[in-house]
Amino acid sequence: MSFITDDFMLKNETAKVLFHDFAKDMPIIDYHCHLSPEMIARNYQFKNAYELFLGGDHYKWRLMRSNGINEEYITGGADDFEKWLAFAKTVPLMMGNPMYHWTHLELKRYFGIDELLSEDTAKEIWDSINNCLKKDDFRVRELIKRSNVEVICTTDNPYDDLKYHKQLNDFDVKILPTFRPDISGNMQSDITERMDYFHACGCRLADHAVDEMNDEIIDRLIFLGREYAKRGWVMQLHIGALRNNNTRMFKSIGPDTGFDSVNDFQIAEGLSKLLNALETEDMLPKTILYTLNPKDNYVLATMLGNFQKAPVPGKIQFGSGWWFNDQRDGMESQMKSLANLGLLSRFVGMLTDSRSFVSYTRHEYFRRILCNLIGGWVEDGEYPRDMKMLEKIIKGICYNNAKEYFRFN
Repeated sequence: MSFITDDFMLKNETAKVLFHDFAKDMPIIDYHCHLSPEMIARNYQFKNAYELFLGGDHYKWRLMRSNGINEEYITGGADDFEKWLAFAKTVPLMMGNPMYHWTHLELKRYFGIDELLSEDTAKEIWDSINNCLKKDDFRVRELIKRSNVEVICTTDNPYDDLKYHKQLNDFDVKILPTFRPDISGNMQSDITERMDYFHACGCRLADHAVDEMNDEIIDRLIFLGREYAKRGWVMQLHIGALRNNNTRMFKSIGPDTGFDSVNDFQIAEGLSKLLNALETEDMLPKTILYTLNPKDNYVLATMLGNFQKAPVPGKIQFGSGWWFNDQRDGMESQMKSLANLGLLSRFVGMLTDSRSFVSYTRHEYFRRILCNLIGGWVEDGEYPRDMKMLEKIIKGICYNNAKEYFRFN
């Protein structure tokens, strides 16, 4: 039977109350992800468990490679069940890795499967999932609605026509685009026209991969930041990835396939220069800063305080534990850094940053970690057991802060 109990990861009585009474049933605002708007528009029906659980999921692929699985059974030509079986053989070895928890949360929450995934149970679970996927209530839109999602912000090329977003006006969940220009290349002359087009289609966020922090990049971000401020957008900076390290595999199967890692370049002076230039002109938009390298947690958590400004609570945000930090230690480290140096209570909370339609269990995972952390502080006598204020804080971090911050119409 599954080890995912009602009180999974909740190690004290206050944590259990915070999670079950305040956090568990809050809606989700997924303000940054990589879900396919085309699949949502077409209400895609997955053909089998492999496609749903492993298609495009480089988190899982990395672990399979670490287990000595041949690439034929990861991204190669093996049939889908053979790939599923290779994954199932790897799952029991994932002790200490969040993927072990995520996988079993997904099995339990979406398919009611309590069995542990392994080589022995792979075929039984494969058949059970595939039988469910034949039903209309396991299509993409139903998976989203079942996850209690209110808003999804996809990640989109500035020159996308956004036709699939336009087809989703009748969907109960808001599916909005996010502007994602390449800041390492030359800015096209019509970039502001594209911003206006995105804005008319509901876009309220921009996103940037900041993989280096030189003067040219900073100047481009200053230009973009001004434009975002004019439109009332939120600027997201994802800082610190070292991408496509394995040249042979990049040439073979391309980017975003599991060959990226944490970078360690210096960010403090460049980030200060960027934010200060925009603030000096009174053109600093709401901004969310993410770091892939936890060495920079205190850099970001202290940088926020330099540029906060009324009337927006938490105008400059320290973003959720991102990518390799999307696990218990990473999430706790990010939240503790923010609590030590700023206001955790104003944090806009979790996002999926995922391509998977069953990854919304990561919000449950985050909420359990959040409630356990705060519950521990209460039980240790470091914060009063003021349930009215604790309810406000927990519901704020899970949902209400994001709703107020982004103000999606």
